[in-house]
Amino acid sequence: MKILLTGANGYIGMRLLPLLIEQGHEVVCSVRNANRLSVDPELRKKIEVVEIDFLDDPDPEILPNDIDAAYYLIHSMSASTSDFDEKEETSVRNFNAYIKHTQCKQVIYLGGIVNQENLSKHLWSRKNVEDILYESKANVTVLRAAIIVGSGSASFEIIRDLCEKLPVMITPKWVKTKCQPIAIRDVLTYLTGVLGNKSCYNESFDVGGPNILTYKQMMQEYSKVRNLKLYIFDVPFMSPKLSSYWLYFVTSTSYKLALNLVDSMRIEVITKDKRLQEILNVTPISYRESIELAFKKIKQNQVVSSWKDSMVSGRFRKDLRRYVEVPDHGCLKDVQKIKLTNPEQALHNIWSIGGKRGWYYGNTLWKFRGYLDKLFGGVGLRRGRTHPSKIYEGDSLDFWRVILADKNERRLLLFAEMRVPGEAWLEFKIDKDNVLYQTATFRPKGLWGRLYWYTMLPFHYFIFGGMIRNIAKSSS
Repeated sequence: MKILLTGANGYIGMRLLPLLIEQGHEVVCSVRNANRLSVDPELRKKIEVVEIDFLDDPDPEILPNDIDAAYYLIHSMSASTSDFDEKEETSVRNFNAYIKHTQCKQVIYLGGIVNQENLSKHLWSRKNVEDILYESKANVTVLRAAIIVGSGSASFEIIRDLCEKLPVMITPKWVKTKCQPIAIRDVLTYLTGVLGNKSCYNESFDVGGPNILTYKQMMQEYSKVRNLKLYIFDVPFMSPKLSSYWLYFVTSTSYKLALNLVDSMRIEVITKDKRLQEILNVTPISYRESIELAFKKIKQNQVVSSWKDSMVSGRFRKDLRRYVEVPDHGCLKDVQKIKLTNPEQALHNIWSIGGKRGWYYGNTLWKFRGYLDKLFGGVGLRRGRTHPSKIYEGDSLDFWRVILADKNERRLLLFAEMRVPGEAWLEFKIDKDNVLYQTATFRPKGLWGRLYWYTMLPFHYFIFGGMIRNIAKSSS
């Protein structure tokens, strides 16, 4: 089958893509920016990539006509706290307009469980998207899920941050709300199982794991798996806004996502049917086992995708290709260079920078800068990196975004997503004479931008100088 995969560079899309290829399907990946599709080069050769922003007016000529089925995996909850529902409605209507001009027979959508009368804005929007998809000419299959548990999922990473960092918690009353978490493996089994299955046409299915738990019980079970001592005291007076700030500062989530999540956490999300489980003969994975499986992937460095690599986890939503050309005019620079004795090892060190490895010098200062960034509404350092030594264009790297990662050219270019009064780049390049150039470029915005740069100069002297020396020292 020829399949259109929207949201191909998202958490679910990145995991679904290799499964579809393994099953012999021809896949057309729809992304806003082709450079943002962070997949292995061998996998890239097996797919077709089209650039579509579903918030823009449709251009039916972009898509191949012979699409057999499509996955709709587009969500806007992380991008806004006020109008994400309008964006989601615009996106799905434009999607229908694209599908109208193809031979698509089935659309598969992953939404949220909507069994309560009073829904949060987030869950109402998911249901609205579902209803609009049913207006399309194709047969529709909807999977309604609650919290998805797997390495790199937003829900798992939030629970992980909370339990690993806070042995004692004072929590809001929504921790007593019940939900039915589902393992990412089961979600993928359902997503692939309904493909082309006519018994699933024009049906909406609830999908969940075998355990119904409160958020408090989920954190307690996580702590048991990890052998952590955890004490939770819930109080009735924490407002949704205060709860959102609490999640934002303690976890790696963005404030917008935290606010929308808290709004939904007051709603019970429990399945009301097991039809799809019976149709596909699926035995759901328990919550405890899903945590254990997630950590196996983490320990083996096999985390395929993370929500943190999504563009919505940072400051910028638009095409980042315009930042590939580092400007000179009106910029302030710190340029370091050093002759390498072992350039291949140095290249490996550069590709391993950030995350648990750190920044080779002054890690305490980097962490402090991350705390300040978080305090002023930035992303901080908590995003880390998905893989310890592999980098793809578009990946998040602590409070940087990877703009260019070319090992053949021996060049890595990062763009700052931290809160700064201007725009900042950090570039590593090894030339043909095996000289490593490390260049920090800052384009200040007004007087405050220049004051910021000159205030930071003493720190730059030690940090940037120490960083390049240790990268080179590690390679000797």
